[in-house]
This record gives sequence, C-alpha cells and structure tokens, in this order.
Amino acid sequence: MNEYNVLDIISKKRDGKILSKEEIRFFMEGVSSENIPDYQISALLMAVYINGMTDDELFEFTMAMTESGEKLDLSGIKGFKADKHSTGGVGDKTTLVVAPIVAACGVKVAKMSGRGLGHTGGTVDKLEAIPGMRTSPETDNFIDIVNRVGMCVIGQTGRLAPADKKLYAIRDVTATVSSIPLIASSIMSKKIAAGSDSILLDVKVGSGAFMKDVQTAELLAEKMICIGNRAGIKTAAVLSDMNEPLGYKIGNSLEVEEAISTLKCEGPEDLTNLALYLASNMLYMSQVGTIEECGDKAAQALGSGAALEVFRNFIDAQGGDTAVIEHPEIFPIAKFALDVFASESGYIEKTDTEKIGNVSVELGAGRLRKEDKIDISAGIVLTKKTGDFVESGERIATLYTNDEHKLISAEKLFMDALSFSDNKPEKKNIIIKTIGLFE
Repeated sequence: MNEYNVLDIISKKRDGKILSKEEIRFFMEGVSSENIPDYQISALLMAVYINGMTDDELFEFTMAMTESGEKLDLSGIKGFKADKHSTGGVGDKTTLVVAPIVAACGVKVAKMSGRGLGHTGGTVDKLEAIPGMRTSPETDNFIDIVNRVGMCVIGQTGRLAPADKKLYAIRDVTATVSSIPLIASSIMSKKIAAGSDSILLDVKVGSGAFMKDVQTAELLAEKMICIGNRAGIKTAAVLSDMNEPLGYKIGNSLEVEEAISTLKCEGPEDLTNLALYLASNMLYMSQVGTIEECGDKAAQALGSGAALEVFRNFIDAQGGDTAVIEHPEIFPIAKFALDVFASESGYIEKTDTEKIGNVSVELGAGRLRKEDKIDISAGIVLTKKTGDFVESGERIATLYTNDEHKLISAEKLFMDALSFSDNKPEKKNIIIKTIGLFE
C-alpha cells in the first residue's frame, strides 16, 4: 500500500476521476491509524462533496469504513435477524412499536441504535427514560436476550466502524455533512457491521427531516439499498412523511408513554399506521409470507397484545421497570409546564417540524453536542396538528421543562413554527413510497 500518496488521491478526486479500491483502502487505513492529518481528510471529503462517487467507489468506501472496526457476530441468534434504521425525525418512536410487533411474529430483532443529536431524537435516550433500563449489555447477554425475548436494543459501540466517527466529526465542521455519498456510507457502514440479515430503511422526508424533498430522499435510499445488497444484506427503503411530528408526544419519557399506548392499540393513527407498515415490510423481507399475509400477521400481533407482551419481556430482560407499562406516572414529571394557545382562528395549514424539534431541544429534551445531558422529562405534548381547526385562544400544545427560564423563548419558537389558513389543507399519506422491496 506504500505506493499510494494521499496528495495524489486528493488531486484525483478533486479532478473528478474515479478512485480505485486500493486507493480508498489506503485512505481509510490512514484515517483509522491517524496517519493522515485532518486537513487532508477534509480536502478529500470536500472533493467527494463536490464530485460525488460512483456506485463502485461508494461501496468500497463503505466497506473500508465497516472493516475499520469490529463486526458483530450474530451467528448465535436462532432464526432470521431483521433490522430497521430511521434517518431521523421529530417524535419518531417507531422502533419501540415496530420491533415488538416483528418479534411477536417470530423474526428476531437484534438492534443497535444511536442517541439523539440536534432536533432528531435517539432510541437509546428514550429507552433510558425507563427506570433501570440497561442499553449496553455484553455481546453474549445481548444474543441471549434476543433468543429468549425475540428482540434487544442497545447503544452503538464505538468499536463498530470507528473510522466513521472520525470522518463524521470532520464533516460536521467542514460543511460536508449533507453529501449523499457520505451520508449513505456513514449509515450503512454501521448497519452492515451490526450483522443482521436484512435492513429496512425508514427515510424521512420533509420539514422535520434531513432530506427536505422526495427526490433527494429517493437518491439517498437508492444509494443505501445498493450498498446493502452488494454487501449481501437484503435492503429496502420506505420514504415516510416528516412534515409534522410523528404522534402527539415529543421528548424521551413522553415518547415511551406514547409507544406503550400504541402497543395497547390506543395510540395515534399516524404512528400506528407507520409502525404496522414498517413491521409488515420487515416480515416480508424475512420471508414470513406474502406482503398481505405479513400485514395481517403484524396487525394481529398488535391487536392481540402479543407485541405488548414482547415489549414487557424486553424491558424486564434489560433491567427496566415493567411497571411503567401500566403506571406511566412512574416517569419523572417536569417541574414546569406552559400551555400554548392559538393566536388566531383557522386551520393549522403548515408545521415547520424542524422548529418544533428545536423547541424540544430548547426545553432540554435534546442535545446540541454529543456530550450534552438531556432531561428525560422535558418535551412537548401536542393537542392540535396540521389540518386541525382551532379557535383563537384554544390550547394547541403544552411545553414541559425543568428550567422555567426556557419557557418564554420556547413558546415563541413554537408559535413561529405554525401557519394558519381559512382553508383546510389536503391530508397527506404518511407513506410516500417503498423502494427495493419487490425487486
């Protein structure tokens, strides 16, 4: 590998030429060993941002990143192992509903999830709102829980694709985060290293998502599907709408409460419909039956209470207090609450969902830096959403925080996120399209 020179690699990509497998591996080894300085890494990332990558380059880049660390060995898990990944949104607690449904249908879910950053929440943070919940068991215990319960969700370990952590930190300060190839390789390097047999990608689209339009989201989905399939993992994607928060509750313990309500068949329509759709697709990818049969099985697992029972066993197996299922008052309650009232009458025509997510961060439910601590009791409970008619002075949301000084600015930001109209907006389907499922 010594015949390669990082300056030549940067120049080649700068000029729009195609890097070889060997050049990409040389570069990634230099990232992992810290033999390549940050300024040269930055230069290559910017060249990729400007000129993109071919599918071959992207695959080799992703696999080199995957092989920079450990790959989780799930061979000790009996049966088919399905995984899902969401590109992030506001109020997105689907894993807490989807995984129990899929597990109740006999497909194993051995999932590694991340923490929230910015306006998007993280599954691990939500789970840790449950008293006693452990999200970092040893690998043997992780596999044992999956075999016994059908599912286990743990935090991502730094040993998986460590080169990605280095590259992401540099992307974050060099304005290269939004590069489609770099996003795709970052996500898929960790998913491939996590070792499941299939991956269903929930690619969010809209004001609360990283991908603001369908065309960009579709391109990202196609790139990730291509990488996954070439790596020998069944991969497909669902594009789902994130132009308003998912469900009515935003914030860690609040979202766990709403997920539990959904598992009791008492949840909001949008969350229930999306969870069932994702679960049925995961079952179909696991060869449980036709897509229609998988839809029926998912609905039955939810309606019969079987999914709720899996969730109960999952909490118990990971050390959590299962009493939260019947007694949500166990969750800590924020010291301060502020009702938000409509400033005018009319239909809520549009919601800037990213601003709503930023409100939750302002209240303490999210973090701006990875080292920030979060307040598991902070968040938002919506009483009205896009398409609802409200009277002036009617309550539309309640804000929760343990820092009273944050309420006034949070209320203003919340109101800035809404626009009103005399005309009722057209109702959107939360499912935009599915890619790669039947191909």
